[in-house]
Amino acid sequence: MAERDPEAVRQFVERFASALVDAGFQRMPARVFAVLHGTDSGRLTASEIAEQLQVSPAAVSGAVRFLIQFNMIRREREPGSRRDVFVVENDSWYEAIVNRDEILRRWSSSAREGIEVLGADTPAGRRMATSLAFFEFITEELEELIDRWQKAKAERLPAED
Repeated sequence: MAERDPEAVRQFVERFASALVDAGFQRMPARVFAVLHGTDSGRLTASEIAEQLQVSPAAVSGAVRFLIQFNMIRREREPGSRRDVFVVENDSWYEAIVNRDEILRRWSSSAREGIEVLGADTPAGRRMATSLAFFEFITEELEELIDRWQKAKAERLPAED
């Protein structure tokens, strides 16, 4: 395997993070997510992340909490070590989207409550009904989209070892 140019990798990480920020990500979680993607192992400790990004451990701590909360990375403990390792999976985007289903259910529940409290025949109640219809639509479409992705993934990507 050819040696990578560390400066080119650093620039890629920053460009990828910038694209995520442009899409609404917070800056530091975007940088952490990008740096994890840029490693072959997909695994780094907090100190390795801080070193690669040239940031404080506190900045990394907040970023990994955010990413874990949205199921974009996970925390592991290396056997025999006290250090946490943060891991990004090859299908991290899939996991993040699939786990949005719970959020959509909570939003739907809140919208139903809002319709009841605000009154279905009021402007505010109708606005909540529109929100509920959208959440239900997205949930249904997401289920179909996930099924289609599983089929497309099998066709487009080689089987993982």
